[in-house]
Amino acid sequence: MLAQVVRGETNIELVIGVLLFIIAGFFMAFSALVVGRFVRPTIRHPEKAAVYECGEPAVGESWVQFDLRFYVVALLFIIFDVEIALFWPWAVVFGSADAATAGGRAIKTVALYDMLFFFGVVVVGFLYLWRFGYLDWVKAATGQSRRRSAVSETTAAAV
Repeated sequence: MLAQVVRGETNIELVIGVLLFIIAGFFMAFSALVVGRFVRPTIRHPEKAAVYECGEPAVGESWVQFDLRFYVVALLFIIFDVEIALFWPWAVVFGSADAATAGGRAIKTVALYDMLFFFGVVVVGFLYLWRFGYLDWVKAATGQSRRRSAVSETTAAAV
């Protein structure tokens, strides 16, 4: 009898509870935004309208060519982060698989070859990046400064 009172006869109580929770959460967030809009001071100042970039004043044009090495580093992080995220559950399941049975041994062998193939693809990508200098941050930066100085010397000699 007590279990029926706690759980209810149908799932309608659960649905109503979830809907009330969603409505209450929306109302609390919306009311906090509305109260904040009326309570905070609005003082107009030209410095508040200025461009803000990480605490540094804006210098030069906003249309500058962004260095692609930042994107390469971000993509490398994502690739190797996903790789580790896929290795962990595989290693847990692979370590706990029962190799005593004939089927378990075959499954472990296939799983090992699958993961070695996956790891090989990632290693080939890593070696490609390493070979063509995408991982050499300092080398690429000094190479760019040399090119710029050579161009500026050529321009100065022509003038």
